[in-house]
Amino acid sequence: MGEQREDLQRIVSTLANKKDEIVNFIDILKQTIRNVQVNSSNVFRELDKEFDALHSVLDEMKESMANTIQQERTEKIQALNNQLGQCSSALESSEELLECATTILNIKNPMEFSKAARQIKDRITACPAFRICLKPTISDNMSHLMVDFTLERHVLQALKFLPVPKVPEINTAACLVADNCVTVAWKMPEEDSRVDHFVLEYKKTDYDGLARVKDEQPWEVIDYVKDYVYTLSGLKFDKKYMTVRVQACNKALAGDYSDPVTLETKAFVFGLDDTSSHLNLKVEENYVEWDPTGGKGQEKAKGKENKGSGQYPVLKSNKSGASPKRTSASRSAAKGCRDRFTGESYTVLGDTAIESGEHYWEATAQKDCKSYSVGVTYRNLGKFDQLGKTNSSWCIHINNWLQSTLSAKHNNKSKTLDLPITDRIGVYCNFDGGQLMFYNANSMELLYAFKTKFTQPLLPGFMVWCGGLSVSTCLQVPSVVKAFQKSVNGLNSSTCSLYSVPVMPIESSHC
Repeated sequence: MGEQREDLQRIVSTLANKKDEIVNFIDILKQTIRNVQVNSSNVFRELDKEFDALHSVLDEMKESMANTIQQERTEKIQALNNQLGQCSSALESSEELLECATTILNIKNPMEFSKAARQIKDRITACPAFRICLKPTISDNMSHLMVDFTLERHVLQALKFLPVPKVPEINTAACLVADNCVTVAWKMPEEDSRVDHFVLEYKKTDYDGLARVKDEQPWEVIDYVKDYVYTLSGLKFDKKYMTVRVQACNKALAGDYSDPVTLETKAFVFGLDDTSSHLNLKVEENYVEWDPTGGKGQEKAKGKENKGSGQYPVLKSNKSGASPKRTSASRSAAKGCRDRFTGESYTVLGDTAIESGEHYWEATAQKDCKSYSVGVTYRNLGKFDQLGKTNSSWCIHINNWLQSTLSAKHNNKSKTLDLPITDRIGVYCNFDGGQLMFYNANSMELLYAFKTKFTQPLLPGFMVWCGGLSVSTCLQVPSVVKAFQKSVNGLNSSTCSLYSVPVMPIESSHC
C-alpha cells in the first residue's frame, strides 16, 4: 500500500505540474489572440496611412502637371492671339488701300491721276501686309505634355507586403553562462543580405520552460545588434534561469522572434541577518557598517527580543549547487532565533546556509575601514565568539589600524600572509570537496585556502570595525576559479600541498 501511495503521489504530482503547464499555455494563447487583434488593427491603420499618403502624392502630381498644361496653353493662345491681331490689322489696311486704289484708277484727268497714283503707290509700298509672317509662330502640338503611367500602374499592381526577415535560430551549443555574463549566439536559417540588425531580448525567471504570462518580469531589450553573437555582462543572477530570444530586422520592419531558450544561471543568493547582528553594526540589505553609537538607546528596545532564547537559527539550507530559494518562511525562521552578537564580536551572518555544492561571493571594504574579516562559520558561533577564533569558523582578516596586515584565521590560530592588501575579497566554498578559498577579487590571485571536511551547514560571516563592508551575492563561481579547481582535482589526493600558497589543513587526516 505504501508503494502504491508513493506511485499515486508521483502521478498526481506529475499531473498537477502538467495542469499548471496547460493553464500557463492557455494564458499564452489568450495573450497571443489579444496580440493578434491589436497588431492587426495597427497594420490596418498603417495600410490606410500608406495609401492615403500615396493618394496624396498622386493628387499633388496631378495638380502640378495640370498647372503645367494650363500654363503652356495660356502662353500659346496668347502668342497666337497676338499674331491674329497683327494679321487682322494688316488685312484691314490692305482692304482700305485696295478701295482707294480702285477709285484712283477711275480718274480721267491725267495730271490729277498722276498725282494720286504717286501717293497711293507710296502707301501700298509701306502697307503692313507686305511685312507680316503668314505662318503661325506657335505650334498647336501639345503631345509633349501627354503622360503614360503604364509602368507605374504595373508597379502599383505589383505592390506586396514588405518582405519579413526569417526567424533566427539560437545556437544553444554556442551559448555560454560564465563570470556573471551570458553570451548568446544565433544564426539565420538561410542567408539574407537584407537583414540590417538584430534585437536581443532577455528576462530573468524562476521557471525552466515556457514563460509564465502572469507574474513575469518584462523583457529587457538590446537593440541594433550587428553581429550574430552578444554578451550580456555585469549581470546579477538573482533568479534561477534567464530566457532569451532574438528577432531579425531589415531597414523597414522586424521579423518574428526566435523560439525562446532558457539558460540556467546558478548563483548563491543570500542576505544579511540583521536580527542577530551586533548592535554596533548598521545592516541595510547587503551592506554592513560599524556604528559606535548603535548600541546606545537600542539596548533597551531590542535587548529583550532574544532574551533567553539560547537557540541557534533555523535557516534555509542549500543542498544543491543551484541558487538557494530564500522564501519568506525561511527568512522569518532565521530572524530572532539566536542571540545577538555582543562584546567585541562585531559580527553579522548570512541568512542562508550552505549544505552542498560550489558557491562564490565577494565583500568590498570602504577605503577607511580599519579592521574586517570575511569567512564562514557553523551555526554554533557564540554571541561573544569572533570569526576564526573557534574551531567552527574560518576567515581572512585585514587590519588597517596602525599597520596593515593580512592573515588567515581558524581555531584561534592566525597565519600572517605576505601579500598585498586588497579591499575586495572573493570567497569560494566547495562544501562537498571540503575546500574554502579566499581570493583577491580585483586580480583573482589566491590569498589562502583551507582544506577540511565540513560536517555542518555553513553560513557566510562578516566582522567589521570602524568602516563598512558591501557584500556582493548572486555571483557565479568565476571561470578562473573553476580552472584552478580542475588543476587541483588533477593532483594526487594524497598530496597535502594542493595550492600555490600555504594551506591550513583543518583535519590532518583529510590532507
